Amino acid sequence: MKYIGAHVSASGGVSNAPLNAHAIGAAAFALFTKNQRQWRSSPLSSEEIASFKDAMQRLGYTPAQVLPHDSYLINLGNVSENRKKSIDSFCDEMRRVQQLGLDRLNFHPGAHLNAMTPEENMVKIAEGIDEGLKETEGVFAVIENTAGQGTNLGYTFEQIARIIDHISQPERVGVCMDTCHMFAAGYDIRTWEAYEHTMEQFASVIGFDRLMGVHLNDALNDLGSRVDRHAPLGEGKLGWEPFRYIMQDSRFDSIPLILETPRPELWPEEIRILKGYAGDA
Repeated sequence: MKYIGAHVSASGGVSNAPLNAHAIGAAAFALFTKNQRQWRSSPLSSEEIASFKDAMQRLGYTPAQVLPHDSYLINLGNVSENRKKSIDSFCDEMRRVQQLGLDRLNFHPGAHLNAMTPEENMVKIAEGIDEGLKETEGVFAVIENTAGQGTNLGYTFEQIARIIDHISQPERVGVCMDTCHMFAAGYDIRTWEAYEHTMEQFASVIGFDRLMGVHLNDALNDLGSRVDRHAPLGEGKLGWEPFRYIMQDSRFDSIPLILETPRPELWPEEIRILKGYAGDA
C-alpha cells in the first residue's frame, strides 16, 4: 500500500499536523516538531504530546506513515563553534520524536564548509548521528540524499553508505530518497530504463531495506545541476513519468511518500493523481 501525503503545517501545535494532513486526503505526512528556523524552542508539554497521540489514533495514522523533519539550521558536519549547537539540537529533535511516539527523524547529513576533506567530514557527521542515537530508543536516524549544493554531502549513494559505515548503530539508520535532489545530483529517472538503472544503483550501494521515506518533488533545474529547487509535480524537468514509476513500484510500499512541492494548494490534486497511478499498478 502506498502512503501518499505532504509536509504539512504544525502551526499552533504539533497536534494540528495530523488534522491538516487528513484535510487534504493524505495517508502520510511530514512535520517539524518545533520552529525549523530557530535553535531554541520550548519543550513539548504533556498536553501537546497527548493531543498529538489522540489525533493520530482518531485519524488512523501510525508511526510508519509519519516522517518528521529536523531543523534547517542543523549541520552535523560543522566543526566550528556551532557544532555543539547542531549536535544538541539534533539530539533534542530525536527526543521530541520519541516523546510523540514516532519512530524516525529525517535530516540532511551536513556540509563540510571547506573546513576538512569530504571523507573526514563524513566521519564527523556519523559522530553527530551517534549522539542522537545514544539519546533515544526506538527512533531511526533517516539520512536524506542531498542535491550536492555548496559543500553539502550525501548527494551520492556512495557518500550516504560511507556515513552509515561509520555509525556505531547502523541498524538504527534509514534513508529518505528525495527525487529532486537525486536528479540534481545526476541520477536520471525520467525514462523507465534510466529509472531502473538508478534504482539498481540504490539497491546495490545502500539497499531498499534502509528506505524509510521519500520526498516527491519535481526539479526546477537540469540533471546534474547540483541546485536544490523544487517544482510542482509535472511542472519541472522530471515531468510526471518518474512518479508513475514510483507509485507502481512495490519497493516503495508502506513508507511515507511526502510531497514537498512549493504550492500547497496543489497538494490535494497531486495526491489524487498519485493515488490514481498507484491504483493502476
